[in-house]
Amino acid sequence: MDTEAYVRELLAPTAEAARALRLAPTTRKNAVLETFASGLETDGTALLAANALDVADAAAAGLSDALVDRLTLDEERLASMAAALRRVAALDDPVSAVIQETVRPNGLKISKVRVPIGVILMIYESRPNVTADAAGLCLKAGNAVILRGGTESLRSNLAIHALLAAALRESGLPESCAQVVAHPDREIVDGLLGSHEHIQLVIPRGGESLIQTVAETSRIPVIKHYKGVCHVYVDGTSDLNMAGDIVVNAKVQRPGVCNAAETLLIHEKVAERFLGLVAGFLQRAGVELRGCERTRQIVPGAAEATEDDWGREYLDLILAVRVVPDLDAAIAHIARYGSSHSDAIVTDDEAAAERFLSEVDSAAVYVNASTRFTDGGEFGMGAEIGISTDRLHARGPMGLEELTTYKYVVRGCGQIRQ
Repeated sequence: MDTEAYVRELLAPTAEAARALRLAPTTRKNAVLETFASGLETDGTALLAANALDVADAAAAGLSDALVDRLTLDEERLASMAAALRRVAALDDPVSAVIQETVRPNGLKISKVRVPIGVILMIYESRPNVTADAAGLCLKAGNAVILRGGTESLRSNLAIHALLAAALRESGLPESCAQVVAHPDREIVDGLLGSHEHIQLVIPRGGESLIQTVAETSRIPVIKHYKGVCHVYVDGTSDLNMAGDIVVNAKVQRPGVCNAAETLLIHEKVAERFLGLVAGFLQRAGVELRGCERTRQIVPGAAEATEDDWGREYLDLILAVRVVPDLDAAIAHIARYGSSHSDAIVTDDEAAAERFLSEVDSAAVYVNASTRFTDGGEFGMGAEIGISTDRLHARGPMGLEELTTYKYVVRGCGQIRQ
């Protein structure tokens, strides 16, 4: 295979499509999303068959249960993908929205206006629903997109793209508005990451090694969806029943995603009572507890937590547990070991809550709620293309506005600079 030729075949039509899409009216973009959603609901047989092959290969290759779960599609998940596309279609179009407008003393009218970024390269692993979410968000925000999913989900992604291509054809927009890299060759990724003349932004989404590799290789700006080492801190003044519900939800509901809790911190004042309440439930749910010395005194079945455990993103039914002396220690632990993703405090102390919110520097911070809410759909964005742990351009769940940039539109009546 001629890798360079394949990369050129991807780039040229995508760049041309981006120019067409930038000018597409909202009604046409929404029509694509609606047709795409309907296709997922009514014509998903080939997609589910392709996904079954991917899932079988992944299981045979020894992928973890959590990763296999992220890969698996069924009728319910197809319906959820379709619903997310319709939510995106229902949102206001960010393109051409005026962010700010001023009139200068000389009469110049200066408007700061949202515009599409251009061509976006999305590199991700396992979850084929990301293909639909990313394509839908990019298209609504006026961006062309090149999607490179993991090898383990290639059949699924190509089947999703077939439905999207049909929706684009029906709307009269170029199929190359959204393309899927059809070959697993890593040299293709390297070629794309060097194509800064044609691609304006790269968004990697997956494991730590993937994101590091992309960030180190790319000649294009990268927004990183980095690992989620998420914490729940149970303060000394908390409703312990509520805290138990939050911890169990944050860890157990879907452990293989980046907003699942990986570390539980507990104020020493309530540690014995709280662990007595929740440890058995977690263990019966299949959670392996890895604890500090005090945790293991309270829960004899807990394994010893090593230094490596405090900064680990398990993406599995494993939870690191540390008893801390106070709020200061909890905040210091998060600052040292956290990944600036999502962290929560459970407390009845308003002052403690406000300190946690101001001092924990993460993309999303919570009081008395599960970290599992860090999600574009839950935040009212319809869907998300990723959860940025960067600080520049976008942070947290990335929806439509985060997929735009801006330009200044200046209207005058003959002014010249003196």
